[in-house]
Amino acid sequence: MTTPRFRIRLAALLAATSALTACASLHTPSRHAATVWETDADQSKLLARQPDIEVVRAPSAPVVVTVDAAKTYQSMVGFGAAMTDASAYVINHDMSPGQRDALMNDLFASSGLGLSFMRLTIGASDFSRTHYTYDDVAPGAADPELAAFSIAPARTDVIPLARQALSLNTRLTIMASPWSAPAWMKSTGSLYKGQLRPEAYDAFARYLVRYVTAMKTEGVPVSLLTLQNEPGFEPADYPGMAVPPATRAAFIGRHLGPTFAAAGLNTKILDYDHNWDLPASPRTVLGDPTAARYIAGVAWHCYAGDVPAQSAVHDAFPAKDAYFTECSGGRWAADFAPTFAWNMKTLIIGAPRNWARGVLLWNLALDEHDGPHLGGCNDCRGVVTVDSKTGAVTRNLEYYALGHASRFVKAGAVRIFSDSPAGIETVAFRNPDGGRVLIAFNSNPAATAFAVSAAGRGFTYTLPAGAAATFTWK
Repeated sequence: MTTPRFRIRLAALLAATSALTACASLHTPSRHAATVWETDADQSKLLARQPDIEVVRAPSAPVVVTVDAAKTYQSMVGFGAAMTDASAYVINHDMSPGQRDALMNDLFASSGLGLSFMRLTIGASDFSRTHYTYDDVAPGAADPELAAFSIAPARTDVIPLARQALSLNTRLTIMASPWSAPAWMKSTGSLYKGQLRPEAYDAFARYLVRYVTAMKTEGVPVSLLTLQNEPGFEPADYPGMAVPPATRAAFIGRHLGPTFAAAGLNTKILDYDHNWDLPASPRTVLGDPTAARYIAGVAWHCYAGDVPAQSAVHDAFPAKDAYFTECSGGRWAADFAPTFAWNMKTLIIGAPRNWARGVLLWNLALDEHDGPHLGGCNDCRGVVTVDSKTGAVTRNLEYYALGHASRFVKAGAVRIFSDSPAGIETVAFRNPDGGRVLIAFNSNPAATAFAVSAAGRGFTYTLPAGAAATFTWK
């Protein structure tokens, strides 16, 4: 005879067992099932796991998305964002150690977003609390031997967090970009505006070698480097400098490339690091045969022009890679539905479909005041927002857009063919373990049913208007 207390315990155990069985059914797909993760325009689902879908022969629906793993394109480095000085500061100083570790795990570990691509700034950007480079000397002085060179400003916040990110994702790729050469190398004698003086080309090349070498010593390998962030823009209130195409070609071909080679560095050099609207700029540099031999690819930003510019340059120089390296959300685009749609269609789907091997957003984290920053953008939004008083984290729409790719597309994945019929926009990948990933966005004004067909097998799904879904299957 059971006691009431035993019966209560037995009921609780049965309930827990039932819940665990249901959870296992939801989160452990069979060999013949596809997993689904969905985000809806009304935010009722935010990167939310849905019931698995049975994979069947000859799936049928009025709209069919075809996936063909036999047609392959570029391999992927991954998806991520920039660990700016501001991002590193808020994560390191506005959060408790426990909060910091939880956020870093959420961003970089495989149990979270699994970000596998990160950008660092070489010296200050507008998202720094002070403006500096790694070789600052007194006004009017110069340091051609780089005796004053030091990456000390990065050791407080940026380097420890970069090392933590690398420990959480050993496949993390890091790129770096300077916003300005040291003032003594420039025509203005200032971190603001101006151009690199020709007599400083050799010193600037050695400066960049010193940076890459010093970061490697700190346990932060830099795999990709651009010689200047946004070389067509000279900001007045934060570090920057103009580097026209002819100057970039001369600097890379006669100074940076040979200096990297002489130092035995395997860091790849990317040109441009600016907007889609001036594809003639990187084409000019890639058209210089001396420079081109040292250039691995082209880096792109989102703030002007359109993403097909990446394909136009790739088609002209198919041996050169493409990377998408900066785009920021902000208060100017606060409405979730249209901004999430733009991010999904243009960056998460559009950039890889136009040959990007990696996709980076701008600040990984900012505080509730959109900073800290000094000059530049005063209303940019981070992938996450950290409350400077409590350390609480708000996951912004960019977090969910990134997650639809970074959580599922692993470093080393290869983009494979998928079409985008009847308003269902897609991009597909084959992961290193052979698994397939399809990211889909419904651009239609109404829910749309479609079938996914891959080698005669597949599944059907109905995606609400303005919603994104990521599907994975073996």
